[in-house]
Parts: sequence; C-alpha cells; structure tokens
Amino acid sequence: MSLRNISYLVSLIPGLLAILGNVKGGYWTLSAAGFSLIVLGLAEWFAGKDRKNAHTENRDPFPELILYLHVAVQSAVLISFLMGIYNQILVDAWVYWAAFSTGVAAGIGGIVPAHELIHKANPLKQFFGKYLLMSCGNVYFFTHHLRIHHRFVATGHDSATARKGESLYAFMWRTIPGQYREAWQSEAEMLGKKGQSAFSPGNILWVQTIIQIAFLPVVFFVFGPTALAAWLLYVLVAHVLLEYVNYIEHYGLYRNHDERVSELHSWNSDSRISRYLLVDLSRHADHHFYASKPYHTLQTYDNAPELPGGYAALLVPALIPPLWKALIHPRLENWEQNRNAA
Repeated sequence: MSLRNISYLVSLIPGLLAILGNVKGGYWTLSAAGFSLIVLGLAEWFAGKDRKNAHTENRDPFPELILYLHVAVQSAVLISFLMGIYNQILVDAWVYWAAFSTGVAAGIGGIVPAHELIHKANPLKQFFGKYLLMSCGNVYFFTHHLRIHHRFVATGHDSATARKGESLYAFMWRTIPGQYREAWQSEAEMLGKKGQSAFSPGNILWVQTIIQIAFLPVVFFVFGPTALAAWLLYVLVAHVLLEYVNYIEHYGLYRNHDERVSELHSWNSDSRISRYLLVDLSRHADHHFYASKPYHTLQTYDNAPELPGGYAALLVPALIPPLWKALIHPRLENWEQNRNAA
C-alpha cells in the first residue's frame, strides 16, 4: 500500500468532524466548516504542490475502499444531524450552524466520492454514487454530468461551464436550472426513442425529484419545522460547494464543437491539500481527457491550464469577482495565446 493511497484518508476528516459537531452541539458544530474552509483554505496557500505521477495499480483495492468508507461516513453524518435536532443536542442558532457545517462536509465527502462512483460501469457502484448524491439533496448531477457535461464541456451547450467574465453569483443563478433543464431534455429524448413518456419511472431525474420532494414532509413531521429549515440550508450549502467547484474547474475555457476534449479544457490543480482532500478531483484535466480513469491513477500535464491555488484557497477569491478576475484572467489570457499559436 502506497503512502499516496493512505493520504486519501484525509478526505474523511470533514465528515468525521461533522459527526462530532452533531453529537456534541454548541461550538463543536463549527468543526467541519472551520477546518475545511478556514484552516485548509489558509494552509493551502503554503502547503505546496504534489506533481508526482506515481501510479498505483488499478486493481489495488484501497482507493476504492475509501469511496465506500465515504458512503458509511456520509450516512452517519446525516443520521447524526437529524438525530441531533430530534434529541435537542442541536438547538437555537446552533441548528443552523450545524446545517452549514454538515453541508460543507457533504459537499466534500458526499458529492466528491459520488462523482467518482457514478463514473464506474458497475451498477452497484453507480447505485452508491446516486445514493450519495441523493443524500445531499441532488437530483440532476448524475444525468447531467455523465451525458451532458463530459460531452459538451467548454462549449455553450454545457450549463456547467462558466463563461469568461461571469461571476460566481451569475453562474450559480444560471447553472442549476440550466443543468436540470438539460438533464430533463436528455432523459425525455432517451425515453422518447423507446416510446415512453418523460414522466415514466424510467426517467431517473423525475424519480429522484419525486423522492426528494416526498422526503421534505417526512422531515417536517418526524423531526419538526426547524429540522426542515435546517435540511434545506444543508442542501443549499452542499449545492453551492458543488457549483463553486464546477465554476473554477472550467472557467473561461472553450473549444470548438468539433474539437476533441483534451487536457487543455479543464483547470488543473496539484495543490497537495486539494488532491488528497478531494480524492484527486483537482486533477481535473486528466479526468476530462480520460473520464474512465480511477482517481488514484490521474496524471498531471505540463500543458494543462493551472489554477493559481487549490480548491479551498480559491473559495474566497471566487466570492469576490474583481479578485477572482485579477488572479485567473492573466492565466486565461496566456492559455488563449498558447491556444491560438498552436
């Protein structure tokens, strides 16, 4: 077992801190968010990069085991969150701090491992990926990411690609309804070819939407109105983190419709913290170049566009549009010059 593989265990820390906060209450509820957003956000500017392309064998079971550990931890995160409210461990404003912190943990330990699992061909692994997405309140990512995003990334046909000059806030407003609409169209077209209605049980987007809506009164009547408000905040935070990641991964990059997706169409980051906290999601250029690659075999490319920092470090700059543009536009202009010269 390689040290690199053991390092991926860091990705479990936010979820474990969220559980700790949910079972202890009070200031402990800030643990997951404080660690993930503040401690790591600052540390990432100083922790350096890990650009090694030291591969491990695809048959090595440990990296996949980490994904299943995330399924278990994310389940415990949700149970501890709802039961913390039910048992009045989480009370007053701490309920909402717990929702915020739990949402941060879910964005890291729920959606990121789900992204890896839904790319697997194995139906059981895809099921666990869909389960993780549903546990974060997400209904559109499975369909849109696999059928739309990877096919149309860096073009105007992909709502998950941020345009040059577009703020994170404008992107958020556009991308979520856009991704849902594109996912629905994809499902409807696929079912239409089979002579089935878009509202049939074969439409996974429709089924997942119904499940999520049906879950809301369950939370209300079993755990109470405060729990419902906290659940909605939790889902919102997880989605904001998801779309923040989408924003920085492809911001301003573009390609012609007949141009094959390559390592040039995704921003890469070899930040040591982002790599292991997010199970190498930050090696996004190679992921889009070879989408079927397991995360622990992804490479870095010298010619791929490089983000000015890691994912945690860039959250604050992305929230401040002038600062974000000052950091990213010189790199984007350099990418455009190299592209035009090629």
